[in-house]
Amino acid sequence: MSGTLQTTDVIAAADADLLAETASAVRAAGAALRERFGEVVGYQTREELMDALAANDNAALDILRPRLTKLRPEAGWVEDELNGGALPAGEWWVVDPAEGNVNHLHALPDWAVTATLVRENQPVLTVVHLPLTGETYTALKGAGAHLDGEPLRVSASADLGLSIVATSQARPDEDEMVVRRVGSSITAMLFDALVVRTSVPATLHLVNVAAGRIDAFWQFAGARADLLPGALLVTEAGGRISDAEGRPWTPQSASFLAAAPGVHAEAAATLSR
Repeated sequence: MSGTLQTTDVIAAADADLLAETASAVRAAGAALRERFGEVVGYQTREELMDALAANDNAALDILRPRLTKLRPEAGWVEDELNGGALPAGEWWVVDPAEGNVNHLHALPDWAVTATLVRENQPVLTVVHLPLTGETYTALKGAGAHLDGEPLRVSASADLGLSIVATSQARPDEDEMVVRRVGSSITAMLFDALVVRTSVPATLHLVNVAAGRIDAFWQFAGARADLLPGALLVTEAGGRISDAEGRPWTPQSASFLAAAPGVHAEAAATLSR
C-alpha cells in the first residue's frame, strides 16, 4: 500500500509540473493569436473561410505542437479538433489552437487557446487561456480547478427558475435532427430557466460554469476539444457532468450537460422532455 501511495504522489507531482509547463506553452500560443487579432477578416467563399481559420490554427500550432511534444514525446496528438469519440489507449494531447476561431476572424472577443492531456480516455490536466483578458483557467485531476491560481467553485444555485443557463452550436453544418433538438431544448429552457445564453464556443460557457457565473451548460453533439477542457474544470470545481438525460457522459455521448449540483437534476429533466 505504501508503495502505491508513493507512486501516486510521484505521478501527481509530475502532473502538477506538467500543468505549469503546459500553461506556459498555451499562453505563448495565445500571444501569437492576440497579435493577429483586431480587424474583421473578410471572406467570400467557404474556401476562403477555411484558409483564414487554418492560418490562425497554424500560427498557434507552430508554438504548441513542438512545446507540448517535448513535454510528452510519447503522447499522441489529436489532429482534428472537431473529432469526437474515444481515443486509443495511452496519452493524447487534445488541443484547440483557436477555440472560437470564427469569432477571432470577426473581431469578436470570445475565443481562447486550450490544451488538455488525456490519459486512458480520462482528462488529467487542462489549460484554457483567454489572450485578450490574460486569464488562464487550469484544472488538475484530483487537485481542483483554478483561475490564475485562485480556486474555482460552481454556483450554489438550487432553483433552475433562478438560473442562468447556456448552450452552444457544436459545429457548422450539423444534421437536421441535431439542429431541431437544439432548437427544442432552447425553447424548453426558455420556459424553465431564468435566462438562456446562446453563443460559441462551448469552452467559454464551461469556464463560467466552473467559476459559478452561470449555473448550467448543455450541448448536443460536440467534439473532444470543445468539451474535455470544460468537463475537467467543472468537475474539479464541484460541478456535475452527464449527458443531457443525466446519464454518465463519455466523449462518445450524443449530448453533454455540465451544471451546479443543485440544478443538475432539474436541467436534465427539462432537456429530457
